[in-house]
Amino acid sequence: MTAAGSGTYATSYDDRHDTYDDRDDQHLPPLQYRFDGPDDAPVLVLGPALGATWHMWDRQLPILAGAWRVLRYELPGHGGAPAEPAASVDDLARRLLAVLDDEGIDRFGYAGCGLGAAVGARLALLRPDRVAALALVSAAARYATADTWRQRGVVVRANGLERTAQGTPERWFTGAFLATQPAITDWAVQMVATTDAACYVAACEALAAFDIREALGGITVPTLVVAGADDVETPPADARLLVAGIPDARLAVVPATGHLAPVEEPVAVGDLLARHFESTWDRTLPSAPFAPAPPPVPPRVPAQPAAVPPPPDRYAEGLRIRRELVGDAEVDAAIARAEPFGAGFDAFATRIGWGEVWTRPGLDRRTRSFLSLTALTALGRLGELADHTRAALRNGLTPAEIEETLLHTAVFCGLPAAQAAVEAARPVIQQETAGG
Repeated sequence: MTAAGSGTYATSYDDRHDTYDDRDDQHLPPLQYRFDGPDDAPVLVLGPALGATWHMWDRQLPILAGAWRVLRYELPGHGGAPAEPAASVDDLARRLLAVLDDEGIDRFGYAGCGLGAAVGARLALLRPDRVAALALVSAAARYATADTWRQRGVVVRANGLERTAQGTPERWFTGAFLATQPAITDWAVQMVATTDAACYVAACEALAAFDIREALGGITVPTLVVAGADDVETPPADARLLVAGIPDARLAVVPATGHLAPVEEPVAVGDLLARHFESTWDRTLPSAPFAPAPPPVPPRVPAQPAAVPPPPDRYAEGLRIRRELVGDAEVDAAIARAEPFGAGFDAFATRIGWGEVWTRPGLDRRTRSFLSLTALTALGRLGELADHTRAALRNGLTPAEIEETLLHTAVFCGLPAAQAAVEAARPVIQQETAGG
C-alpha cells in the first residue's frame, strides 16, 4: 500500500466539445487520492458517491486489490480533502485525469457509484482511448431532475448539512439494512455531516446540469451497469435506460439492495466488478509508456465562406432560465393559467424578461436577484416577489441575505412595503428550505 498523494496538474478539457487539450499553463485544484495493490498491476479507479468518501469502497479491496492497482479519490471537500468546489462533472473528470497524467497512467479501468459514476461516464465519452472498461454503479443518464438537486442545494445553503446528513441513510440503504446495521447508519450520517457544505452544494449543481441521455451511444467501452433492486435514488429503470443506450453494456441487478450498493452488498458488488474487468480488459497486452496523444492533423479542405450563425432563440433560453430559477412546477402552472388568454404575453415576458435580461453578461445572477427583490418590494408586486424569492435562493442567496435586502429596502421604500414583502417571501423560504 502506498501513501496518499497529490500532484501537479496541467491537463484540461475543452468543455464546449468532447475533445481533450493539454495546456501547461493551467493548474487544476488537486484531488486527494491513494493507491492500494501491486505497483506493477493495471490500474482500476474507484469513484465515490456524493456525500461519501473513498472508504465506501473499503470492503471491495480484498477482492480487487490483489490483481489491480486500485486508485481511490476523494470528491472536493469530502473526507478532509481540499474544499475547492467543482463547477461541473467535467471539472471532476479533468481533475482526475490530471492525477492520472501526473502518475504516468495511460490506460485504466473505472468503476464509480452515483456522482462517481457520472464522472466515469464523462471520461468514457471524452477519452475512450484511455478508459479500458467501465462500471456504473447506482447510476443514471440524468439523476432525478435539475429541480431536485437545486432544491437540495438551497436546503444545504440555508441550514448546513446536518439535516441532509440525518436523512441520508434512508436514501442510501434499505429498511432491512438500517434495522440491522446501526453502526454503518451512524457512519453514513457522520460522513455527510463532515463534508464541506459549499462543495456539497456545488456537486448538487453539477448533478443538476448533468444529462447524457442523448450521448449514450458514444460510450464505446465495455460497460457494466449495476443497480440495487430497491434503490430509491437511482431505481433499476435508470439502469435499464443506460444499458439500452450504451452499445456494449450489460445489466446486473443486486436483490434487496439500496443506493449505496458497494456498502450494503460489498461481496456481490466486488465479485461483479472483478469478473467484469477481468473479462473485458485483456491484461496480457503490454502497457505502452504514457505519453500525451498527439494533436490530430486536420485534413486540408477548400476554404469556405464563414457560415452566419442563427440568431439565439431567446424564448427557449428564457424558458430554460425561468425553469432553472423558479422551478418546473411553478412555470408549468403559470403557463397553464395563461391559456387561452395571455399565452402571447407570457411568451413575450419569458423572451424579454428572462431570455434577454437574465442572459446579459454585465451582472451576475446573485446581483440581479438583489435588484429584483428590491424593485418588486418598492412596486408592491408580491406575487412576482414570491417567484423571485425562490429564484434568489437558487442563485445562492441565503435567507439571511434576503431578509437583510428587504430590511435595507424598508429605509428607502417604506416599512409597510417591506413588511408586505417579508410576508410574501416567508412561506417560499419555509417551503424551499424545509427539505433534507
